[in-house]
Amino acid sequence: MGLGQGAWSHHLSTGSEVISDQGAAWAFREYESVRHRLPALRRQAEFVRADTLDAIADRFDVFLLDAFGVLNIGETAIPGVVDRVNGLRARGKQVMVVTNAAGYPSSVLHARYERLGYSFATEDVVSSRMALLRGLETHPELKWGMAAQPKFGREELPDGADFLEDDAAAYAGAEGFLMFGASAWSEPRQALLEQALKDSPRQVLVGNPDLVAPVENGLSREPGHYAHRLANATGIEPVFFGKPFPAIFDMARERIRPGVPDERVLMVGDTLHTDILGGNAAGFRTALIAGYGFFDGEDPAAAIAESGIIPDFILDRP
Repeated sequence: MGLGQGAWSHHLSTGSEVISDQGAAWAFREYESVRHRLPALRRQAEFVRADTLDAIADRFDVFLLDAFGVLNIGETAIPGVVDRVNGLRARGKQVMVVTNAAGYPSSVLHARYERLGYSFATEDVVSSRMALLRGLETHPELKWGMAAQPKFGREELPDGADFLEDDAAAYAGAEGFLMFGASAWSEPRQALLEQALKDSPRQVLVGNPDLVAPVENGLSREPGHYAHRLANATGIEPVFFGKPFPAIFDMARERIRPGVPDERVLMVGDTLHTDILGGNAAGFRTALIAGYGFFDGEDPAAAIAESGIIPDFILDRP
């Protein structure tokens, strides 16, 4: 089945708006169009197919799990994965979450995982929000304008930063821009930010490089989609902190048990251009989930061949 057929034809959710689109086929083309901004593959592989993580668990000591498409779809846990995670831990494996969910404070992420039945400790979760915030620690202090959801409050956010909403003055007055989440973003706000950058070029730091994320009713547009559009329109290259870029993997590596070699670490995700490319570029082994998330039960072989991004394993489900 080719791109644009079957599971590739989703409704694409943009916040509260749902439009008919090519879904994953559109997302695949978009990811390919921005390959020049993504990390390079470190090595080539030939994939092996397996049923679940249990089938390959003996080969690895550490499992880095994406969240959306691996642990959950939207607010629903993927069947069997809670038991799978617990089983890996019972076998002495280290299991961590490595997620691009930069729009959520850590407390919200942990509450979600707990609600879904997972028991991840604080040190078990690395988010691209955390990677961006760490990057700000060595960055000059600026008056930031933020693409973020105000309903989550200011937990972990920089002091003095302003939420970007519908006031053009806030865009003009910001000294730089942070993109955490896109759930409160809109086309009018994108237009305001684009014009502000054209009027006065400034840095754009992006916590979530994803173009889309799987939710119950299709795919949601994420900050990476808007950031790449800004780059194309203004010539300002964003700085990305989540998968597939190094910052988030550097944070994850710090939490991996001492002495574990890279080839015994497995990055597990549903997206070729973020999870698999990022894990490969970091030097880890990779496993692509085909049964949920981006591919939603379709064979990803054609996308793998077209992109050249080859996972070590293709799993039917986590």
